[in-house]
Parts: sequence; structure tokens; C-alpha cells
Amino acid sequence: MSDEQVIKLRDLSKAYGAGPGRTEVLRGVSFDVARGEFLALVGESGSGKSTLLNIIGGLDRADRGQVEVLGHDYARESDARLARLRNDDIGFVFQSFNLLDHLTCLGNVMLPASFSREHNLGEARGLEALRRVGMSDLARRKPAELSGGQKQRVAIARALFCRPRLLLCDEPTGNLDTKTGGEVIDFFRELNQRDGVTLIIVTHEHRVSSAAKRIITMRDGALVEGDHAEMAADAADEDPAYATTDPVPADADLEAAP
Repeated sequence: MSDEQVIKLRDLSKAYGAGPGRTEVLRGVSFDVARGEFLALVGESGSGKSTLLNIIGGLDRADRGQVEVLGHDYARESDARLARLRNDDIGFVFQSFNLLDHLTCLGNVMLPASFSREHNLGEARGLEALRRVGMSDLARRKPAELSGGQKQRVAIARALFCRPRLLLCDEPTGNLDTKTGGEVIDFFRELNQRDGVTLIIVTHEHRVSSAAKRIITMRDGALVEGDHAEMAADAADEDPAYATTDPVPADADLEAAP
């Protein structure tokens, strides 16, 4: 893997089940992701995109093929070492917010510090992460007091807490209204452009993927490279709210979903 490569995938295959019930989810997937790239994986439900994202993030393992992420050959790494890599260098944002109800917003954001090499990471970094998504004023509130949009912003702040080099997002706007979803995507674009974070977003909506620099379509477990310009234009025609726009400031107060 070169210094400019963050992800190298070669001939990945993955199946679940056995015998007549065996289902092939990934079929010979190969591609690279460069440092600082903003990539969108699109496709219908069941196309294998979430499984692929989980393999890239070390949450699942391929049955066959080569996976190298951030200089780590996953075939040579133990589960414990992959867990450390995830906590220190890879951020995750999911459609479900996965917040702990008994913790405040700040407590949820600081949770990765419990598993980090740097155990002394303090409240200042947690508050900074919340500030970046416009949530610092609500740091002491608990998830039950937040709207869906606010919960997702806390989840994003948690993903940013350890300052990851790679951010993996699985349907991050799936539970948000159109306006709030567009603002979240604008924030991801700004994060990629300003901080150089390598970003992969899984989505079934082309209008969301229009923010990416590169689009790959998944179909029946295989990849078809998409044409970004054409797909972005189609997305903007479908819903102008998702057209590529100037990035919002990092500390902008993103509008929360009702």
C-alpha cells in the first residue's frame, strides 16, 4: 500500500449461511481509496454496501480477498488489534444513533476515551467535538431530551472525538428530514475539504451521494464505477436541497429535525 492509499481491497468475497440457504453478499470486490478522498457507495437494499463498509471498518471479515486499511493488513491483525485501530483511527456514524440513554451528550461523545491509548483525553476535546456540530450548548442534556437531528449530531461528534483519519458513515441521513440531512452532508463535505479526513458514505440515495468526489454503485454484491457528474446532476434535479453547495462553517448550528 502506497502512502497515498488509505484503503486497498482485492477480490473480496463474503457469504452468509451454508448449503441451499447460502447467500453471496460480496463477489470479487476490488478498489482503492486515496488519502483525503470522499467516496459514496450507492445501491439498493441488499446490494452488499453495508457489509462492505463493515469489512473496511474491521467489524466483519471477508471470506476471501485482501483488505488493507491505514497500512494494516487485516489478515495479519487480531480482533483486539482491529478493535484498537477502530477506536483510535476510524470513526463510525450509523443510521441508528447508538447513544447511551444514561449518559449526557458529552458523556456519549467522550466514550471512546475509555478505550483509547490516550486515557487522559478530557472534557475539552469532547466539548470541541460538540461545538463543531453546533451542540456544545446541549452538552449536559441526555438523549431523551434531543430531537433526531440533534442525536445524529452527537453521534457525529463522538465519531470525531479521537480525530480519526478515516470516517465511515452508513446511511447517516436515513432518520433525518431532507433539510437536516442536507446540512449534515454539507458538514461532512466541509470536514473532508478542510481537515482532509478520508470519508466513505453508504447510501441508497443518489441525492446524498452528490456531495462526494467519487461514486461507486453496488449491484448484487459487485461494484460498478459510477459517473459522478451525471449522478450529481440527477440528484440535484431530483431534490435541489441536496445539490452541491458551498460548505457550511464547521461551528454552524445545524438545524435539528423536529
